[in-house]
Parts: sequence; structure tokens; C-alpha cells
Amino acid sequence: MHSEEIARPAILMLGENSLETAERIRTALGEADIFGLQTRVETADIPFSDFGGTLRELYEAGRPIIAICAAGIVIRALARLLEDKRAEPPVLAVAEDGSAVVPLLGGLSGVNDLARRIAAALDVAPAITTTGELRFGTNLLHPPAGYTLANPQAGKKFIADLLAGEKVRLSGTAPWLSDTRLPIDPAGRLTITITPENRQPKAGELLYHPRNIAIAIAIPGQKMANDNDAIFNDIDIILDKSGISRDAIALFLALERDIATPQIHAAAAKFNAPLRFVKDAGSTEALARLAVEKPVKLITHSGLALAVAETPADLVQAGRKRGRLAVVGLGPGDSALMAPAVRQELQRAEDILGYETYVRMAGPFRPDQVRHMTDNREEMQRARHAFALAATGRSVAMVSSGDPGIFAMAAAILEALHLSDDPAWHGVELVILPGISAAMAAAARIGAPLGHDFCILSLSDNLKPWAVIEQRLDHAARADLAMAFYNPISKARPWQLGQALDIIRRHRQPQTPVVLGRDVGRPAEKVLVTSLGELTPDQVDMRTVVIIGSSTTQRFERNDGSEWVYTPRWYGEGRPSS
Repeated sequence: MHSEEIARPAILMLGENSLETAERIRTALGEADIFGLQTRVETADIPFSDFGGTLRELYEAGRPIIAICAAGIVIRALARLLEDKRAEPPVLAVAEDGSAVVPLLGGLSGVNDLARRIAAALDVAPAITTTGELRFGTNLLHPPAGYTLANPQAGKKFIADLLAGEKVRLSGTAPWLSDTRLPIDPAGRLTITITPENRQPKAGELLYHPRNIAIAIAIPGQKMANDNDAIFNDIDIILDKSGISRDAIALFLALERDIATPQIHAAAAKFNAPLRFVKDAGSTEALARLAVEKPVKLITHSGLALAVAETPADLVQAGRKRGRLAVVGLGPGDSALMAPAVRQELQRAEDILGYETYVRMAGPFRPDQVRHMTDNREEMQRARHAFALAATGRSVAMVSSGDPGIFAMAAAILEALHLSDDPAWHGVELVILPGISAAMAAAARIGAPLGHDFCILSLSDNLKPWAVIEQRLDHAARADLAMAFYNPISKARPWQLGQALDIIRRHRQPQTPVVLGRDVGRPAEKVLVTSLGELTPDQVDMRTVVIIGSSTTQRFERNDGSEWVYTPRWYGEGRPSS
């Protein structure tokens, strides 16, 4: 029932020869991301340069890891993180040719089950060494989806007692144990209990909670707004009234009118259950019955209804998720300069929208991800399309190069939302993730020309009059700000950069340093230092960012013959003493 919460597996390759094995594993798992070492792999979904750092990042994110390499490399990379055994995600090592599948970590999170699935796809025997699992054919510490073990700390002694010859009796329905080799006996001293009941386990008992509870939320929004803890308290009360464990909650259902209510989302996160929304149900009880048609128990309290299904399989995933729209900045083009949060958002997305060049730059993508590529001039249409998709419950990423908030899609997205009165659009979870802008990338290549006060101006008059641009150029030059120009020139307006330079030259000396950064972060990158007096428009095109220094900007030679450019932090009389 918690498929929305299961982390996506990560398959790590160190060489192109591992690709066939990686693809067979992904096919067996249904979904996974293939990571490849940049210097050796060209066909991976996600490139990486640091194996140990990437492995640790995935581990700490709780993602199942299948490393196609020697087990020792994985163990050494993760050694410093191996403290909390219960927090381990599954970690496996697989031979490059698929001849060996070795579970390394994650006994409590299903590593052996994952090893069996992968080994079956590769037609080999998994190297499982867990004694209890080998003897009894099941891992009692890792029940299947839909069930939670309440007392895993008792598992080690329980399994040891079974291995010593004790018998076990079953109380409740445990379909996953029907084909095991457990010594089941109605008179057994040990007990396996499956119940949603909220109680303490007894001695010699493993207590499992089936996730067979749906809770409908129709608490008035004003009540939640006035008391942030009201919903938490009401959920605790209805659980106490029913005698149900919070670990048995499989699903929260709420009304679409409350889709943006933060308290409801906080409750779902606190009780570790997915949250879905429906338009209307008529009553709180009717809302609960959308998930459990024939509940064995139905309890209501203060805008809540708790419905108990007979088994987890009897629950229905009614309604839809809250849609998400992330506006992300890809940075200048080098994947190494893309923020990790942006990369994670791209992995999460079901739909990716943007100007075709930028969408291709954001890839590669999985086969199940839908790409919507448009012309660079269709910003508002693209923004409306993104909201229309996200309003249906999909996870959408809108890509921009550089930073999405600098002459890019974030403003268009917000304008589209501002102009819309569609409640479904306003119910979308909207996030904006920054990226390294072209000006910052070019500045970093040459030093720190933007080290003091600066401004960024677009010389394009597609969306503002040229007279406004001239006025701003004059004021910025008078203020002695360093300046970065975006969209400096095009075939349709070849004269504008020349006029802009004429304005600036009224207020700056000819020796003022100028940095030209073209395609920074991409294969055709070129960064040039010149001066305001030497700069001519034919040195610049639309893919160039132009940085013009202030009166204090300096340039000096590096030891390799190139130059550094920087604008010191002091100004005028404020220069610090040496």
C-alpha cells in the first residue's frame, strides 16, 4: 500500500561492460535509475564522478543500491556510515557479467528479497548467508509490503529460539508465511501475531501490524488554521477510541478543497502514510468508504472517519495525489554544476517541460518520463501546460538553463498562476529550485568580476521598450555598478549592443575590464578578457554573457599566461590597510 513511499533503486556502473547486466536488473525491478561513472560510461541515466560520494549520498537518502562492482569497494565506501542497522537500505554487489548477486546490507529492509529478484532475472543463485532465512525460507524481520513488524528488536532471539527447535503458532492471517518451512504448531511456545491492535508485544511473540486502515479527513479548514495541532490530536483520539496502532494506517483521504492545507500534509508525514484527494463524498463516512468499501469497523470523530479493511489487499487507492510543479535551474550546462536537489527533482518527475535545447540538456530520461519540448518563445503557453498537468496529480518539472528566476521560467510560472482563478492550479505544490546562472558561471571561470555591487540586464527589447533599457544602462553606469548583459545581440537587433556600449563609455574608462563568456559549462566553452575600449559587437552573440567591470575592477596575469579579473570588496576610501 505504500508504493508511493518506496525509494527508487539505484544501479551503479563503473564501466560500459556492465550495461547489459544493469538493463536486465532494471527490467526485473520494473523501475530503477542507472548511474554511470562519467569517464567510463556514456549510456547511463545519471552520470557521476565520485563513486564513494555518490554511494554515500544514495545510502543516506535511503535508496536501494545495486553496485555492479566488487563487494569490497562498496564496503569500504560505506564503512563510516554503518551505525544504525535499522536505518540501512538494501545494498547489493553484483558481478559485472551477472554471475554473482551478493546482499551486503539491509537485512531489515528486504535486501535478501531484492537479491532473489535480481538473481532470478540473471539466472543465478543469490549468495544469501542468513541462517534463519536459509532454514525457514523467509525473513521474519522483513515482512512484505502492507505489513509492519512492531518489535524487530525481538527478532534475533526469536529466530535463535526457532533454530534451537522451538515451535511457533500463528494468530491472525499471514498469507506470506503459507509456503515457508517454519515449524508451525498450534501448541508452539512462540507466537506470530498479525493484528492492527495497539498493544505491547508479549514475551516470545513477533507482533505484525497489517496496514489495513484508511482515515478520512474532513475537518473544517478554519479549525486547523486556528490550532495547528488539532488534526494531530484528533487522529490520536480516533486511534485510541478504536484501539488501532498508528503503524496500521495505510492511507489518508481528504477533500480537494483542502489540497493545499499544510496541516493535512503534515499529518500524513507524521503518521508515515500516503495522502490522496477526492472532489467530494457527501459525508466523512462516505469518504472513508471510498478506500474501504465494506469496512469491518468504522469509527468517526470530529471530522474524521477511521475504516478498517479485513486485509491490506481490501484497501482501494481512491482519489489522486497532490500534483507537484518544480521549476528547476539546470545551471550553465555542465552536469557537475547542477544542484543535487535539481537532479533529484528531475528523477522524480513524470513530465518534463521546457525549451527543446534545455530539455535535452537535462537528460537522459527514463522511458516512462514524458518530455514536452517547445519553442523558446512559448513561455506562457508552456507555463499553463505545466499547471494543467500538475493539477491532475502528476509530478512535473519545468526546466530552465542557469537559474529559473533570472530571465527564465519561474516568473512566467508565477504570472500564469497569478492570472488564473482555477482552484486546481492553486492547489498544486509549487517549488522553485535555483541553479548557477550564466553570469555567475562566467565570473567564476575568470575570477570574481562581480565581487562588489553589480546588476544584471537583458538587452532584449522583446518584452520591454529599448528606451527603458537605455535608461537603465545609463543609471547603472552612473552608479558605477559592474554589469552583466544577457541576450546581448541577435540577428534581428545587431545594433543594440553597440548603442549600449556607447552609453557605458560615457561613464567608464576604455581600460575597464570586460569578460565575454560563451557556452560556459558546455563543450564549446570560451572565456575571453578584453577591455571596454577594445570590445566590438562582432565579438559577441546570443550565447555570450558580457560582464563589464566597475571603476575598481582589476585584471592581472596568471602564471599560465591567462588572466584573472576581480572587483575588490572595498570602494573609494574604504580600501583596507595592508
